[in-house]
Amino acid sequence: MSRNPLLETHTLPPFGDIQPDQVVPAIERLIEDNRTAIERLAERANQAPPSWESLAAPLEALNDRLSQAWSPVSHLNATMNSEPLREAYQACLGRLSEYSTWLGQHEGLCRAYQALRDSPAYTRLDEAQCRSVDNTLRDFRLAGVDLPADKKQRYGEIQARLSELANTFSNHVLDATQAWHKEIADVQALDGLPQSALDTLKANAEAKGVEGYRITLDFPSFFPVVSFAHDRELRREVYTAFITRASDQGPNAGEYDNAPIIEETLRLRHELAELLGFSTYADYSLATKMAESPRQVLDFLEDLASRAYPQAKDEFAELEAYARDELGLTDLEPWDIGYASEKLREARYAISQEQLRPYFPAPRVIDGLFRVVETLYGVQFEEDDSAPRYHPDVRFFRIIEHGEPIAGFYLDLYAREGKRGGAWMDECRVRRAHEDGHIQLPVAYLTCNFTRPVGDKPALLTHDEVTTLFHEFGHGLHHMLTKQEVADVSGINGVAWDAVELPSQFMENFCWEREGLDMIAGHVDTDAKLPGELLERLQAAKNFQSAMGMVRQLEFSLFDFRLHHELAAPKAADVQALLDAVRDAVSVVPRASFNRFQNGFSHIFAGGYAAGYYSYKWAEVLSADAYSAFEEAGIFDRETGARFRREILEKGGARDAAETFRAFRGREPSVEPLLRHSGIRAA
Repeated sequence: MSRNPLLETHTLPPFGDIQPDQVVPAIERLIEDNRTAIERLAERANQAPPSWESLAAPLEALNDRLSQAWSPVSHLNATMNSEPLREAYQACLGRLSEYSTWLGQHEGLCRAYQALRDSPAYTRLDEAQCRSVDNTLRDFRLAGVDLPADKKQRYGEIQARLSELANTFSNHVLDATQAWHKEIADVQALDGLPQSALDTLKANAEAKGVEGYRITLDFPSFFPVVSFAHDRELRREVYTAFITRASDQGPNAGEYDNAPIIEETLRLRHELAELLGFSTYADYSLATKMAESPRQVLDFLEDLASRAYPQAKDEFAELEAYARDELGLTDLEPWDIGYASEKLREARYAISQEQLRPYFPAPRVIDGLFRVVETLYGVQFEEDDSAPRYHPDVRFFRIIEHGEPIAGFYLDLYAREGKRGGAWMDECRVRRAHEDGHIQLPVAYLTCNFTRPVGDKPALLTHDEVTTLFHEFGHGLHHMLTKQEVADVSGINGVAWDAVELPSQFMENFCWEREGLDMIAGHVDTDAKLPGELLERLQAAKNFQSAMGMVRQLEFSLFDFRLHHELAAPKAADVQALLDAVRDAVSVVPRASFNRFQNGFSHIFAGGYAAGYYSYKWAEVLSADAYSAFEEAGIFDRETGARFRREILEKGGARDAAETFRAFRGREPSVEPLLRHSGIRAA
């Protein structure tokens, strides 16, 4: 039998050796091995008083072995998608869901954990071990361990189907994104686009062996067109294609329609929640979050909306007047908003994202990011060219402290065909103590979709892209700087979902301060620092249309939460009606009747944010307040940095999120720093 690298032990995934036909046999074998070992574990644990060493540690090792095989497969499916890999990935989802349900409903294992929790041995466990035991018992309940046999079976069927639906939703969005393009021969038709965008569109065409320019729906291609193209009809065409992806509308209407996926997903989520004794899926979602009730979440969102909405209306009225008087746009359409906003920003602040690009060459930004982290936390970075990688664009780095590696990460920055859109951090390896005492070092995947370098020039990033990179790296630091040795609470594991964005949003702040920007920014030709005048304009423009931006995020958050709290088995029309109602309440911009935003809302239908998108705003309150401690002490104050690392980054999920915040800040969080940082006048 030929070797299967997914069944071997590796420090880093052997990407070059992994073939799609190896995936299913490896996952089947590992699941089978785990089942056998877990039955033996549970049997032994119920014959003698269980301990951490006899129960939790070996179970963690089994789960980690399966995770180490699945992690590279899942990552390749998201970043190097191909038909054979997609089929192999899809074939494993049901098996993994069935195994997860079996494990979560294992009564013998649950009894063993309860016996450990009730025994004197529990009092001798450390903070992380206690938290892991408590979380595991909670998760047994949430997996339906107490349900009668028929309901247990139904729970498993629902989870398996939800896993399939999420994957199909994601595939539909990717396929719909790649199904549309527009080729343009005459550069005059692209009047208004900056040179960097034209270079990208030209490179798109060259990659397909065609002349001229090729617009796609990938963000680095789509965004410049709707933001800068003078041709209003072109903006309308591209906007329409983007906002109708995977729906019954637009140029590929019905081809990858996610509406039936959404209907079935929502119906099954509600049924799942009711099976477990919750009124709604929103109640079920909050069982693992900081927020205590749906009412608390809705009050939080509605309070922010009441503060931001009047200012957002004023901002839009100002945009309408400018568009009418200066651009001749008497009726502002959805495809005009980005364009008119960019023109107004330039008129008011004499600054644009394009003006800033030359100061953010990607190599300089990465070096600057490392310097910021080195200054805050006293660690160093080293690139390792010998590490296995899955694409020539990908780089691998190690984090060094006191001369020794403590973590590593893959950096995959640029958009390409077959790569899921957006930006994210994911776990490659988790920090944990092996049973022999050896510490497994954490490794992260850091993935973005920035504009690619063209020719021999480095990629020039927008300031928005720089803040995105810092955001994802904040997640990465949470994962990599953990001091926990129990996988369940190591890094971001076990962290309440509505607190997990704290470290990521916190890092964005350094992209706006002179001290931070002096490390990050350097002109591509001269390495000159960002001029003072340009910095002042950038900072002045920071809160341009900030209230409009806030109500947009609140629109997504309210739609998601109300969808999972109010509608049990909605049809597509009900989903649309709810979204329209939310928009009527908080949105200030015009909307197109064919807008099908929900059909591409991967965060809640293919990610982990169902009834949890509010977490971005909830955690933004925490991150703004945390950063205000640095404003008080000095943004690179080493003592404050050490405290942030010790109380938040190193703790992972070993402590309750509210306690973690209080340990750093010395008090309960306040919403005022967020309002102040966002320029909301109601602060």
